Amino acid sequence: MTVIAMLSVAPVVEDSMAGEVAKAVAALDDFDVSYETNPMGTVIEADDIDELLAAVGAAHKAVDGDRVSTFLKVDDKRTVDQRAADKVDAVEEHLGRAAKGERE
Repeated sequence: MTVIAMLSVAPVVEDSMAGEVAKAVAALDDFDVSYETNPMGTVIEADDIDELLAAVGAAHKAVDGDRVSTFLKVDDKRTVDQRAADKVDAVEEHLGRAAKGERE
């Protein structure tokens, strides 16, 4: 079954975190996961929780700093194989449109 997670890893600093966040995202490439980064974090998909947690641990360790903050939310549906895109599709079906809005 697919395990889906939302991950946010960042150093606790006042300046830009982009370089350190990039290190965390790059660390995911060493694992059998797929991911998509958005402005608030990275959605990760893995076949099992062990692979997901190994990838998350590597992402956390990849960030330099005296203090690193990591947020992880896991959806481990154990009886259904569901991809992250399937979850978005279900919401869009109920909306009757794309689940996006643009600021004017």
